[in-house]
Formats: sequence, C-alpha cells, structure tokens
Amino acid sequence: MPQKLDYLRETASQTAGPYVHIGLAPGAAGFDIYGQELGRDIAGPNARGERIRVEGLVIDGMGSPVKDALVEVWQANADGHYAHPEGGGPVEEGFRGWGRVITDFETGEWGFDTVKPGAVMGRNGRMMAPHINLWIVSRGINIGLNTRMYFSDEEQSNAVDPVFNLIEWEHRRATLIAQRSDRDGIPVYRFDIRLQGDNETVFFDI
Repeated sequence: MPQKLDYLRETASQTAGPYVHIGLAPGAAGFDIYGQELGRDIAGPNARGERIRVEGLVIDGMGSPVKDALVEVWQANADGHYAHPEGGGPVEEGFRGWGRVITDFETGEWGFDTVKPGAVMGRNGRMMAPHINLWIVSRGINIGLNTRMYFSDEEQSNAVDPVFNLIEWEHRRATLIAQRSDRDGIPVYRFDIRLQGDNETVFFDI
C-alpha cells in the first residue's frame, strides 16, 4: 500500500512586530544592550568626500508619519566603491557604507550623517548615478521595501542612470530625488518616503 506523504504548510506572513527597534536598533530605542551599536557610523572619520546629512519622513497612505519605522542604508564611498570584496575597489579604513536608523517616536523624522557617494559601476558595465540604497520595515509591512535615493544636484548623472531610466513615467522618477538645501554650511538632502497614495515612492523588487 503506497505511503501517504504529508506536506508542510507555508509559514504565514508576518509583519516586523512591535519590538523591531529593540532587536535591530536598541540604542536608538533607549535600550543599552550592546557595547557597540550596529549601524550608527556609516562613513567613519577617515572617509573622503563631501560630508552630508540625509533627513526625511516615512509617510503612510493617509499622509501621516510612520513613527515606528526602521530604515537601513547601503552606499558606496566617494570613489564609488562599496565596503565589500566585490565592491569595485578599496575603501577607507573604518568606512562601513551601511547604517541603520529609526524614525523618531514623536515626530516620525529619521536622519543620518554620511558622505556623498560617488558614481558606481553597474554589473552591466554602465555607470550608475550617485545614490543611496534604502530598505524600510515597520509594523504593517509584511516584506521590507527597497528603494533608492538620488541627488537633486546630479541631474546629468541621473539622466543616464540605467536603473533610474527603467521607470517609465517621469513624475514617478521624481519620487526618488532628494532635494538639497544647506544648514550651517552642511548640505542637507530631504527624502520623504511615501508608502502609498499620491506620489508613492518607487520601490524595487530585489
């Protein structure tokens, strides 16, 4: 008599839950757990290039700030090299190129200090405009959202970026552009991430 096989069911999808900050960014959430907090120092003191500040909100479909989101950052250095064995070249000592920040529990604002990345060589041999990769997770988001932040003062590079130009509608491309201003002599780039609704940020299926 043939044996009946039992198949395991797929695990149900689940959001990040209310404790995402304690596990992933405890110091920012007020919990002194680790001797060295992961993800705070993106560029390090030895990084070359222009020091910048990036700030923004994560905004839900109703137009309200999401006050419990976590944003991870992955970027190249000023020479366009990632801190990875296959990152295109050497990076400065202490340059991590990776960071993790959470939104303020009161205002929903998030932000980080880093250096402006350089143009990056793509896998197909085409240059990509300077950009920062972002991954967003929060309660209510089953799968982390991947997007890119481009710079408003890199119009020529943006115009020929192969990923940027995959987006058919120009008004949708605009959702990936961070606007530059200056504060006390430091460039500040504003990048609001809209999860749904009008001007929803473009997210990538990676």
